[in-house]
Amino acid sequence: MAAPALLLLALLLPVGAWPGLPRRPCVHCCRPAWPPGPYARVSDRDLWRGDLWRGLPRVRPTIDIEILKGEKGEAGVRGRAGRSGKEGPPGARGLQGRKGQKGQVGPPGAACQRAYAAFSVGRREGLHSSDHFQAVPFDTELVNLDGAFDLAGGRFLCTVPGVYFLSLNVHTWNYKETYLHVMLNRRPAAVLYAQPSERSVMQAQSLMLMLAAGDAVWVRMFQRDPDNAIYGEH
Repeated sequence: MAAPALLLLALLLPVGAWPGLPRRPCVHCCRPAWPPGPYARVSDRDLWRGDLWRGLPRVRPTIDIEILKGEKGEAGVRGRAGRSGKEGPPGARGLQGRKGQKGQVGPPGAACQRAYAAFSVGRREGLHSSDHFQAVPFDTELVNLDGAFDLAGGRFLCTVPGVYFLSLNVHTWNYKETYLHVMLNRRPAAVLYAQPSERSVMQAQSLMLMLAAGDAVWVRMFQRDPDNAIYGEH
């Protein structure tokens, strides 16, 4: 019974009670329980508030935005239109579109008023040349609309601008020369010529002239000796 008593005694003795061992200060080997009781020492509370939390990792809370996100609001008022930007470069040429439908027939237009002039004149008497140029007068009127051709002066005065077709026909005298000019104002526009022959012939000259208002067309006989002549009979 002596051995167990000795062992129990050895366990209850503090470390410093053993003879031959050095004395050391008492330190805590574990943390006190939390939360400390109402009778706990101030040092225990400070331990939990300071030292313990310094050694633990900090945990930051994470908030899920989707949970806190509200419903979609109504559309706001439309803002003012911004300034027009700079004009860009022209684009590529597009494809040709389809042919459109035929349109409706338009209303009839006004009647076209055509202005024109026409004349046909002749000479019955023969004519011989002189020592100077002379206009060929006419004495027979076949057609002369609005009196455009002056028989006595032998001139057509243009009042309607346009393109005119003119034709001159001459009966030559046998063994005599015929030399005439179709004149536009003071400029020769064409020549009618027939060489002397033992028989008389019909010589013709035709031309088209662009005439303006005020232009004059007439026939001029060339100045020659009496051999230059045109034939005429009633």
